[in-house]
Amino acid sequence: MQLLRNLCRDEKGATAIEYGLIAALVSVAIIGILT
Repeated sequence: MQLLRNLCRDEKGATAIEYGLIAALVSVAIIGILT
């Protein structure tokens, strides 16, 4: 929990989480298209 709080406070951490979510969505979309 503390790690998540630190990431939320840190702008770099927030952008990293955003990029992670975007990458996950893109991956799911690609897998959905290929299958």
